Amino acid sequence: MANHRTWGDGEFDVPDGYLNTPSIGIPPAHVAGAVAAAVGRWRAGIDSPPDFDESIAVSRQGFGDLIGVPADRVAVGASASQLFANVAAGLPPGAKVLAVEREFTSVTFPFAAHGATVHEVGLAELPEHVEGHDLVVASVVQSADGAIADLDALRAAAEAAGVPVALDVSQAAGWLPLQLDWADWVVGAGYKWLLSPRGSAWLAVHPRALERGTPVAAGWYAGEDRWEALYGMPLRLAEGARRYDLSPVWFAHLGAAAALPYLASLDLKAVRDHCAGLADSLLNGLGLPPRGTAIVSFDADPARLAAAGIRAGVRAGKARVGFHLYNTESDVERVLHAMG
Repeated sequence: MANHRTWGDGEFDVPDGYLNTPSIGIPPAHVAGAVAAAVGRWRAGIDSPPDFDESIAVSRQGFGDLIGVPADRVAVGASASQLFANVAAGLPPGAKVLAVEREFTSVTFPFAAHGATVHEVGLAELPEHVEGHDLVVASVVQSADGAIADLDALRAAAEAAGVPVALDVSQAAGWLPLQLDWADWVVGAGYKWLLSPRGSAWLAVHPRALERGTPVAAGWYAGEDRWEALYGMPLRLAEGARRYDLSPVWFAHLGAAAALPYLASLDLKAVRDHCAGLADSLLNGLGLPPRGTAIVSFDADPARLAAAGIRAGVRAGKARVGFHLYNTESDVERVLHAMG
């Protein structure tokens, strides 16, 4: 059974017990409607490529607004690993990269695949190990258990050591207030907390890092004048962050153009309090200490949760649930009832 729930101008029809946002976020009606209308136009042969330009611009601006950077620093892409590959390819041979142990591999594999040595430490220990590395890469919120990085400590350590920082916000942007204009690189995927279709992702590039990456998937969309860069040499990439643009997944970014401005219009401190409050309520019911994050992992039989109508993930050997705008205390009660 689906419940009709609202938050601000967003209306959601979400199944009872849906707690799998860390895997797939559920869009509000206006976002799903925008994508459905685009599919209808596609079926009727109405749209042409330039018709999507406005949506891409809105998507780019929306991501910048959510992480606190100007839109002209933001490149569009399709996945986190594809965007991190631009950062990895720009590192010097034999580079040393500091990462969090048990980090989501879309964050770390691009660096290992490009030949960097990836040194893993515990999340809490990250700031004290920064010195001596060529890059620090970390998720702001860990995928497996929702642990939140100490960004203030990481920033201070990185600035003191002169080491650049690349952050992933795929499990943070959309529920956690962020101000990341200081980071060298910020990557985010849209299909989780950003309530957008899969195939939408973004890379924010600090001006000091602009020349340090390599646009490994450069194509016509990365050209300074896209419509002039369709054919022939020489290479003529955009001067700014758009040089890292991937030719966009149209419908994905069209959905993001509806979702991101909606999220950016909300009081994200209230959103955080709602999401983390529900998560802490669940932890309290399970006899565990509060953690102030929207994601909870705990020991449970996945089949038992599924039998109770709970949609959850299984990560690192534990059940994983996440709370977003459309969740309520009734979802907490459902999990506690299932757990006995």
